[in-house]
Amino acid sequence: METFFISHGSPTLSIDESLPARGFLKSWQQKVFPQRPTAILVISAHWETDEPTVSAVHGKYSTIHDFYGFPGQMYKLKYPAPGAPELAKRVKELLGAHGFRHVHEERKRGLDHGAWVPLMLMYPEADIPVCQLSVQPYKDAIYHYNLGKALSLLREEGVLILGSGSATHNLRDLRFDSEEVAPWARQFDTWLKDSLLEGRYDDVNNYLKKAPHAKVAHPRPEHFYPLHVAMGAAGEDSKAELVHHSWSIGTLSYASYKFTSSSS
Repeated sequence: METFFISHGSPTLSIDESLPARGFLKSWQQKVFPQRPTAILVISAHWETDEPTVSAVHGKYSTIHDFYGFPGQMYKLKYPAPGAPELAKRVKELLGAHGFRHVHEERKRGLDHGAWVPLMLMYPEADIPVCQLSVQPYKDAIYHYNLGKALSLLREEGVLILGSGSATHNLRDLRFDSEEVAPWARQFDTWLKDSLLEGRYDDVNNYLKKAPHAKVAHPRPEHFYPLHVAMGAAGEDSKAELVHHSWSIGTLSYASYKFTSSSS
């Protein structure tokens, strides 16, 4: 079972047919990942906590519309996927066994848009159990890589591990009127692609020192850390593949990656 990092970009991905990433996600089951997972573990940039927390929801999820000032139709969208409390329990067990002593459960939180926007395109039937795992923005990338490593056994149990964030994420430098990609965004995005495809995971874990324009591409790290979790869960011997690439509003990369363990 491969792991994935998806750049979910703008919330308008939920309705904007002009975005190439929307077509990519809608073709998910046919072209990208035809096997049906037993459950989905989503590490979303839009759930930040001080310590790891899993959603242990019984029954169906509510839908969190955690964005503001967007078209009204977006606030009517729902993704009532079933919860996965047994997976939440298993995530806690694995993290605890790997030294993450304090792992919490959240039993009422709905799915944030980092989870439900891509999932509604990938699995529109909303019939696969979902569990979310939070990110810890005040920790570093290596911490999140190790978080992923602790979860690697889930791949053998049929669980799809899905990091949902963004390859670049600087909301203060969105260029709505530009058809050109900002140089800093292209340089960081290219560095990330080359580093992943060449297996330089240590560089990606130390991106603040290694990457060009790291703090411009990610003024805060929460949209980047889901990649480190997906990368860690695939294992040190894994191979990365770029499965989608597109841009919007000048600086927002939709680069998405598959990680395949060479031992699988």
